[in-house]
Amino acid sequence: MPELPEVETTRRGLLPHVVGRRVRKMILRRPDLRLPIPPELPKLLRDQPILDISRRAKYLLMETGRGSALWHLGMSGSLRVLPAATPLRAHDHVDVELDSGHVLRFNDPRRFGLLLWQPLGTIHPLLQSLGPEPLSDDFDGVAFNGDHLFRLSRGRSAPVKTFLMDQSVVVGVGNIYAAEALFAAGIAPTREAGKVSLDRYRKLADAVRVILAHAIDRGGTTLRDFISPDGLPGYFEQELLVYGRGGEPCRVCGRRLREDRIGQRASVWCSHCQR
Repeated sequence: MPELPEVETTRRGLLPHVVGRRVRKMILRRPDLRLPIPPELPKLLRDQPILDISRRAKYLLMETGRGSALWHLGMSGSLRVLPAATPLRAHDHVDVELDSGHVLRFNDPRRFGLLLWQPLGTIHPLLQSLGPEPLSDDFDGVAFNGDHLFRLSRGRSAPVKTFLMDQSVVVGVGNIYAAEALFAAGIAPTREAGKVSLDRYRKLADAVRVILAHAIDRGGTTLRDFISPDGLPGYFEQELLVYGRGGEPCRVCGRRLREDRIGQRASVWCSHCQR
């Protein structure tokens, strides 16, 4: 599944091609993805200038004067800007035709993505219970840092990896980046969240910030399906230290990396470097 760096990479790639353009029309080739697509969406967007493409967690918001089209890439979705005459491929479900002669095209083979509507001045229910943004110093009055993680973790017996991936705690830290951040902070993913010290949570929050920012700079992580709007893959996968490397030697100490399932997700860590 595309994680926060992949979604942010998509957002940044779309901005120069989409913002300031006017929507000529929207073409829906199916009525639903993971959820039904609001049938009034083409009418709402027609002739509207696109004011911005923003991001909340793993959702992209195409903002107009009437409200925002809310996109989620799901497991395999991609948004690309293409010449309007570009032939359709299988699973090209949505086109947003722009006055530039290009289309914003949504392709989603598995149809786990979303296309919904957020009226102006409202917050969609899917966005209402989300935690702070990990790369923001202050989001709606809540700062993401070690003190925030420590405060919310008290009394929690769940593994710290599961806690870190809880979207009500902090958004956008999925399986890949949780594994990498815990390795960088030297924390075993199996340790109870409530038993991690404040100092270690401060190291973990710093690691989350550094790793996510670096992954964005590198264009995200290419795993199975993700490609950026320009059709190029991300390159952070080449730098992964633990994720997907179960049984291989740790690149720090040389010991064999452990692999197990934590919260139904594959997890890899070094039992020597992470405690």
